[in-house]
Amino acid sequence: MQKLLDKYSIELSPEELVKFEKFLEIFMETNSQINLSAIRDAEGIIEKHFIDSIMLAVFMDIEWKVADMWTGGWFPGIPLAITHPDADFTLIDSVGKKLKCVDDFATQLELDNVETLNGRAEEIGKDLEHREQYDLVVSRATAYFPTLLEYVVPLLKVGWIFAAYKLDDKEELKSAKKALSRLWAKILKVKNYRLADQERTIVFIEKITKTHLKYPRKVWIPLKEPIK
Repeated sequence: MQKLLDKYSIELSPEELVKFEKFLEIFMETNSQINLSAIRDAEGIIEKHFIDSIMLAVFMDIEWKVADMWTGGWFPGIPLAITHPDADFTLIDSVGKKLKCVDDFATQLELDNVETLNGRAEEIGKDLEHREQYDLVVSRATAYFPTLLEYVVPLLKVGWIFAAYKLDDKEELKSAKKALSRLWAKILKVKNYRLADQERTIVFIEKITKTHLKYPRKVWIPLKEPIK
C-alpha cells in the first residue's frame, strides 16, 4: 500500500495507514460475498478506490458537514472519513443492502463520524432535514452530469461546494450547462489527474442561490428527462 501511496505523493499518518490496511482486509472479505465492486485484487482496490477517493484532499480542505450521494458500497465516503475525522459524513444510497455493509465497515473501523441514509435522491432532496443542509457533497462515478446535478444541488447550502468525481469527458461537462443555469450553480474549477492509466477529473460546483422548490423533480424524472 505504501508504494502506491508514494506513487501519488499521498501521505497518511500511521493510524490512517492501519485503518486502510484493515479496511482492505474487511472489504475484500465482504466483496467476495456481496458484489460491491468488480475490482477484486488488492492493488486495484488500493489504487482505483482508496487513492482515487482521497484524491479530493489534494485539491481542497475537508472539515465540514459532508454528504456522499449514491455512495454504493462505500466510496468515496469511507476513505474520506478515515482521513478527515473532524468532518461529519452522511453516506446516501437507495439500496439498503449496500448501506448495511457501509454501517459494518464504519463500526469495524471505529469511524464515529459516519452515518448512513437510505432513500431516493429525489425524496431526500425535498426533505427539509437534508435540503440545503450540507457544506460539501461528493459523488463518484455515478449518473449523467445533468441528472446528478439535479439530485445534488438541492442538498447544498448556498455558497458551498459539490465535488463530482468523473472521467475526463468534456462533452459531458458541456451537457451540464443548462442544468447549472436552472439550478443556480456554477463551475468553480476542474482538476484533472491521471490514475491507473486513466484520465480522471474532479469538477467543483458552487451553489449560487437557493434552489427552486420544483427541484429535484419527482422520482425517475431527472433520470429519464435530464435538464438539457
